[in-house]
Amino acid sequence: MKTLSETWFTEGYIDFELKKYTLLAYLTEVNKYFNENKLYPQLADVVFHYNNIVSFRENKKFLQEHFPKQLTDINIQKLQFAYERMIEDDELMKELEDIIQYSANKIKNTIKTGAEIYEFVEAKITIEPVGIVPLDVNEGYLFLKDGNYDATVVYQYRLTFFEKHDEKYRGIRTDYIHKWQRTVSNSPENIKGELIKNRKSLPNPAVYNIETNLAYPIEETLLPIAKRSFVKFISK
Repeated sequence: MKTLSETWFTEGYIDFELKKYTLLAYLTEVNKYFNENKLYPQLADVVFHYNNIVSFRENKKFLQEHFPKQLTDINIQKLQFAYERMIEDDELMKELEDIIQYSANKIKNTIKTGAEIYEFVEAKITIEPVGIVPLDVNEGYLFLKDGNYDATVVYQYRLTFFEKHDEKYRGIRTDYIHKWQRTVSNSPENIKGELIKNRKSLPNPAVYNIETNLAYPIEETLLPIAKRSFVKFISK
């Protein structure tokens, strides 16, 4: 996929038409994936670029504090230097502000498209425990079934906790285990029993069945949204 650098809007020749072309080429490709109902990593990428450009516009003096943490110190310094260099040039600064204003609106519209797909998929997902839920639900298995109705994809999951700005958040990691063909004998209860029998590291796992009637791409859409939906489900 065509990508943008973190500091694309300040790099090279600062020209509105040139930066507009660069941005539109990138967003055209992102929207191509969205039209195929493929959300990730494209949605996360456009959100990242939107936060970058808005941070530069609204908080120029405090870039290091407000820029997303993915930026390195070198990139932050590059943006600080670029701003210091441009602020003395009224015409150049006006060109940059026009680029930022235009880009922020275009990126926001693309994010809206991705968010609509996300919300639609999220509303079509159901989550139910399989059997008795143990006291410790921080590790276990997720069964994912999509609208193709041909298989149950099993992942081992582990919930993690991290703090950001004095708030605690849950994260989730998943590892692919196996794919079971969907038959009468491969019920969620039977798959759970087989996992307990053959995988001794989790003798009493938490197991959840996640299902949707949508036949969307699993890796790019269903799994990422299922994971986020599961974290919200557990948090309640």
